[in-house]
Amino acid sequence: MESSNPNADDSFIKRDGQMKPLRKVKHNEVMEVGARVWVPVSIAETRVSKRFDCIPSGTLYPNADEIEYLQRLVKYKDYAILVLNKPPKLPVKGSMPVHNSMDALAAAALSYDYDEGPKLVHRLDRESSGLLLMGRTKESINHLHWLFNDLNTAKSSCKAWNDACDAKFQRFWALVIGTPKENEGLICAPLSRILLDDGKTERVILAQNVGLEPSQEAMTEYRVLGPTINGCSWIELRPLTSRKHQLRVHCAEALGTPIVGDYKYGWFVHRKWKQMPRVDIEPMTGEPYKLRRPEGLDVQKGSVLSKVPLLHLHCRELVLPNIAKFLPVLNKKTETLPPAFSAKPDLLRFVASMPKHMKISWNLMSSYLV
Repeated sequence: MESSNPNADDSFIKRDGQMKPLRKVKHNEVMEVGARVWVPVSIAETRVSKRFDCIPSGTLYPNADEIEYLQRLVKYKDYAILVLNKPPKLPVKGSMPVHNSMDALAAAALSYDYDEGPKLVHRLDRESSGLLLMGRTKESINHLHWLFNDLNTAKSSCKAWNDACDAKFQRFWALVIGTPKENEGLICAPLSRILLDDGKTERVILAQNVGLEPSQEAMTEYRVLGPTINGCSWIELRPLTSRKHQLRVHCAEALGTPIVGDYKYGWFVHRKWKQMPRVDIEPMTGEPYKLRRPEGLDVQKGSVLSKVPLLHLHCRELVLPNIAKFLPVLNKKTETLPPAFSAKPDLLRFVASMPKHMKISWNLMSSYLV
């Protein structure tokens, strides 16, 4: 609020051709309808930090810095889709108390030359990071929803589109506590949802197959990327179905190796979490493994050495059909691609870099990864 000091240069306002002094509004004063309030620029125009891993402020009207930050997250854009590298802690879908969700911010900052902003076609957990796909047109959104629906068994008359759909996949990297018994395999473990705290919270569990609650089929391919180092292992996850918290539950309950930083499904292991995990033996030399700690490296940013690590789950790779190429065929229901589109690739492949806390953990523990 402006100062009430009459000697200050900025404490007067010109009104009706006269300079009238401003005054402070008392905390218990009721404002009148039509009253005007002046605030300093430092309050009216907030700025967001330009660090890569910071989160935009909670507003549906991003300022210039926030728009620039969000546009830096965009890895690919054509007339049909947007692909972003979502940072951790940023929710993808908003609710009444959540304003800085990815869908709301994208609608306000990533419309580019379109009248409306892009729409979500699949989701990532708030704490996870990585590749997030959004549709830009009504037609592309409908086809992408179909593509990420587990019931998309119908085939098109276009063989190239069908082949491209069959080749679509997501690949995640995760750091888990412990190591799976087998180096690779397929997890087929149906999931069920239960309500806790009088319905206030929801939890996903492995289905008990007793018929007491509905369940959904859930399948995940996994592969161990290297040996256990300091009690943790890097693994690769490829979900074949799209269930809520599927990867986190499959890691924690099916494999018995919860993801580092997953306090919802791995709380029983994180209760014993120590800032400095135990030292294991190097598989090649038999010597105690020494964590590589580059001089000056700050490990207190949610990495594996932090007291409270962040979730180590990242959607690293995404392969999907080139929607922009096939839309003319899908909309007209013909088998022939227009000449201008035939030279474009059938598939698009994207790879996203890990967030800072996972990069630190990777650098500390990646000596013997394959």
